[in-house]
Amino acid sequence: QSYCHRLQHDMYFLTSTSRLNEQVVDKIVLQLNRVYPQILTNEEAEKFRNPKASLHTRLSDLLKHLQKKGDRHCQEFYRALQINAEQLFNDLPSRKILKTPDPTEIDTDKEQYMLNDRGPVFFLACFSVAAGLALFWYCCNSETRVIGRARRILGFSPIIIGRHVRNICMLYLEDMSRN
Repeated sequence: QSYCHRLQHDMYFLTSTSRLNEQVVDKIVLQLNRVYPQILTNEEAEKFRNPKASLHTRLSDLLKHLQKKGDRHCQEFYRALQINAEQLFNDLPSRKILKTPDPTEIDTDKEQYMLNDRGPVFFLACFSVAAGLALFWYCCNSETRVIGRARRILGFSPIIIGRHVRNICMLYLEDMSRN
């Protein structure tokens, strides 16, 4: 959406009573007068800062003038509005339209939790399958020749610790059980 269309959409919101006060409008006009490239000439800036005219009239004339000048001028107005009245800039109706998500776009926040919506029963089932496979692998492995309590104590060691550490622990437990 072009900035001119956005400004046309936001015009009623901006010109409604007590949205922008006189000081903020003056700051915006001065910024548009001093920014490079110069958006408002000195004569235009004086016209839009004239305290004899009502604020509503000056602001309406300014917005219409910027729309006639083109998209670049409207974009600079939005930049000046963001700098001088950030809260009002964030509350603009056109900004709210821009913030609404596209239904075809992937929502990364929602996607982040997509895998975690299974619940505790799913977790317990997966954990049980993994523990069962580890126990089956451990008991059917012909390398492990461990007796008695050592085998029962370190029954789930393939899950937690590596093969070399497991063998050292089992030898230590066998020596302890002999003594």
